[in-house]
Amino acid sequence: MLYYLFEYLESQFSIPGASVFQFITFRAAAAFILSLLISAIYGKRIINYLQKKQVGETVRDLGLDGQKQKSGTPTMGGIIIILATLIPAVLLAKLDNIYIIILIITTVWMGLIGFLDDYIKVFKKDKDGLSGKFKILGQVGLGLIVGSMLYFNDDVVIKEQLPIDQQIVQENGRKQVFGEAHKSTKTTVPFFKNNELDYSKAFSFLGDGYEKYGWIVFIFITVFIVTGVSNGANLTDGIDGLAAGSSAIIVVTLAVFAWVSGNIIFADYLDVMYIPNSGEMTVFILAFAGALIGFLWYNTYPAQVFMGDTGSLTIGGIIAVIAISIRKELLLPILAGIFVIENLSVIMQVSWFKYTKKKFGEGRRIFKMSPLHHHYQKLSYHESKIVVRFWIVGILLAVFTIATLKLR
Repeated sequence: MLYYLFEYLESQFSIPGASVFQFITFRAAAAFILSLLISAIYGKRIINYLQKKQVGETVRDLGLDGQKQKSGTPTMGGIIIILATLIPAVLLAKLDNIYIIILIITTVWMGLIGFLDDYIKVFKKDKDGLSGKFKILGQVGLGLIVGSMLYFNDDVVIKEQLPIDQQIVQENGRKQVFGEAHKSTKTTVPFFKNNELDYSKAFSFLGDGYEKYGWIVFIFITVFIVTGVSNGANLTDGIDGLAAGSSAIIVVTLAVFAWVSGNIIFADYLDVMYIPNSGEMTVFILAFAGALIGFLWYNTYPAQVFMGDTGSLTIGGIIAVIAISIRKELLLPILAGIFVIENLSVIMQVSWFKYTKKKFGEGRRIFKMSPLHHHYQKLSYHESKIVVRFWIVGILLAVFTIATLKLR
């Protein structure tokens, strides 16, 4: 909203300084600061309101140190993250940008699913919350919506670098490096020199015209990633500060990729896919990062509030959609490695338990408890130590992910 206001003021009245709102970097920085202040300052008021309404966490007894003391801690704190993200985004981002529209839809959609789950747990006194099949249905629904918008909307295009012999010098002295904007189902494959994979080639066996079926694979991949990452974030939210801190690291890294992908100069320099208008996502992403960091003020040990599924499902959904939008979803196994290992630890534990119970008549475990962070709690590591070490691993993964820009 402010972007359009200052654009009008500059064009009509030539107000000094109004043009600064044209710069993505300025609006992104402003969004980060504003979201940080909203979540850190007004977050306390929301926590007090949740306490007043007795929106407390019902903690299952898993035999973990300090677990019983957490009973009654306000939950649904994800509302803080959602509000602190949406308010700066609406104020500072271009609201007619397709990528911003998709991210706002994602935030509201996943926030509602998570809120409904928390509401059932808290007010209906049902510890299981929203049925798993309805959660999956909601995640699949979002994947279908996002995948369809990214594939069929005319504003979602890419520009690919021209061969050297086809590059020309324009009248202004600049070299035309990229070809015309066009629709594509291509994505980025890390570590390879010719690092692009076209999903539509899955139907190449159909012969000429196979590209028109590319949307089927693209939407399927979108659904799979949205579901997987949102569940991974949900599983990671098990101890104070782990999900919010790990997510903040991932999100800041994605902001770098979004800005580079949407900047024609840096896309050329780094030889990455240029995605017109995608740089605008940097404003939303940094608003999201600021909200997460501000939320950590109250969520680090000992937590004054839990994000609940309202926060964790929303976080995972947003991260997945950002990665898909900038064609970097194949980097998520590295960048979101914390989410991946948490997911895998549960899958391995459950699968091994079922297998050994069927074979030996007694279920056996790989870990003392899953997800993985609970395994370390069972080994008597303090929550804070586990969280900080997971953050360190997350930072190393983020640095390595950024390095893939040149590791080809």
